[in-house]
Amino acid sequence: MSPLSSSAVPAPRSEETGDHVEPAISTAERPRAPRTGRIQVPVPSVVRARERGRIAAQNPVVLRTEVLTKTYGSLVAANEVSMDVHAGSFTGVVGPNGAGKTTTLSMISGLLRPTSGRVTVSGVDVWRDGPTAKRLIGTLPDRLRLFDRLTGAQLLYYSGVLHGVPESSVAQRAGELSAAFGLESALGRLVSDYSAGMQKKIALACSMIHAPEVLVLDEPFEAIDPVSASNVTDILEKYVSGGGSVVMSSHSLDLIQRVCDHVSIIVDGSVIAQGTVDAVRDGQSLEERFVQLTGGGETRKGLEWLHGSSDSE
Repeated sequence: MSPLSSSAVPAPRSEETGDHVEPAISTAERPRAPRTGRIQVPVPSVVRARERGRIAAQNPVVLRTEVLTKTYGSLVAANEVSMDVHAGSFTGVVGPNGAGKTTTLSMISGLLRPTSGRVTVSGVDVWRDGPTAKRLIGTLPDRLRLFDRLTGAQLLYYSGVLHGVPESSVAQRAGELSAAFGLESALGRLVSDYSAGMQKKIALACSMIHAPEVLVLDEPFEAIDPVSASNVTDILEKYVSGGGSVVMSSHSLDLIQRVCDHVSIIVDGSVIAQGTVDAVRDGQSLEERFVQLTGGGETRKGLEWLHGSSDSE
């Protein structure tokens, strides 16, 4: 972050000569600037996302899906879904209800076996070498199924050792994650007593405790209050800035446009658009582009009886 001046601040002068004196270290280089009338203005998420996208494009592909397909009889839930996710990128997956987002993310994370196709994480085939692949992936599924008769501390410990984290490191990681998510005071309580938002946060902490290379998150902001959502966004952005990659579904197109650098739009099980956020939205807002691509703006007739007309029958 770089400080921006809210008002003109005169340069310091020598008490003896009155000449201007250049500071030894610039204000921008100081980790904590003194109170000099300057204010710290955070770089907006959208600016960080666009810059991150340019950098990530040069990084190697860490997650690749190749013509992933899932069928249930005659129903095609996912149809030849192919995407590349680069290291250090934040990818949003969006689509109408029932479009196949959860099906796709579940196949990527190893929770749902594809009918055909292939998923690799850092070159490891998710469905041929599941144990190795799952050590590289952190997963937050759509419908949380937590061991809620454990306390928060016990759940974090269990998640850590299950993913192969040395016991000597689990306690430290659990403490740091609980502090980051604001859950310190709740660690001694049963997870069943947590609110929906707290359960979402403890599940997200569990998905990160083994320091995965890729996070696959299905609606991570659902049921989370705005303050916590901002906190979670900061945590995920720091994770990505450290080289991790996030693949996240959300119904909030504004959130996706603001924090993601890449986006894939899925409709009827197929990817109909993907790329950088700016390339996909094509000069419009992502919501406008989404409605245009999915045909959601078409006016449908009917429901006239809801208008309260006196001559309705």
